[in-house]
Amino acid sequence: MMTDPAASSLSTPAAAAPMLEVDSLGKQVQLPGGPLTILEDVHFAIGRGETVAIVGASGSGKSTLLSLMAGLDVPSSGRVLLDGRELSSLDEDGRARVRGEKVGFVFQNFQLLPSLTALENVMLPLELRGDREVEEPARRILGEVGLGQRLGHYPRQLSGGEQQRVALARAFVTAPALLFADEPTGNLDSHTGEAIIELLFQLNADAGTTLVLVTHDEHLAARCHHRLRLDAGRLVEDGVAA
Repeated sequence: MMTDPAASSLSTPAAAAPMLEVDSLGKQVQLPGGPLTILEDVHFAIGRGETVAIVGASGSGKSTLLSLMAGLDVPSSGRVLLDGRELSSLDEDGRARVRGEKVGFVFQNFQLLPSLTALENVMLPLELRGDREVEEPARRILGEVGLGQRLGHYPRQLSGGEQQRVALARAFVTAPALLFADEPTGNLDSHTGEAIIELLFQLNADAGTTLVLVTHDEHLAARCHHRLRLDAGRLVEDGVAA
């Protein structure tokens, strides 16, 4: 049976396209003393389903890079393509729509809404997306992270580890194609942090999500398939595990 060459040429690049592509990325801010370069000429690509660690010293540009990759900020030069869409070509509302469709977040300081229960915090992104069924998926994933008995508790009634479990549930409940985690264990003790990391990798493997993890923890970075190292705003390592 013969295949259509035109169909083949159209389907192959799409299938092979990276989840995230960073091309000649730069970021400068204007200070009274002149411009400050935070990132300069950064290039890399992240494949679908990869786990990626972004590492580097404090002030190396890790958090700025994450903000640009997520479309929370716009670059001074270069571009970011998220699932083939150039973020800087979109306005703020357009970037927000892409995040709502494709992206989940886990932060160091949890960023739960204090006036909402655990269940309501996890339901929120589904409600914002306009899903018709929000409570059952939220209940289900809170059960998966071990909080099935804490649905009605407010963040102030939960330990740090429990709050981060709620944050993980909130991040994964929308089944994002791409998850950004910014120092997700930074506010937790080592034992609790290790349990959260195990849960993060388990949820990620089950969902087949592309995970981008900003961390200063080299042990944690070693668990990822792909490591990107920044130094003074430049990419100095782009390594993929064999």
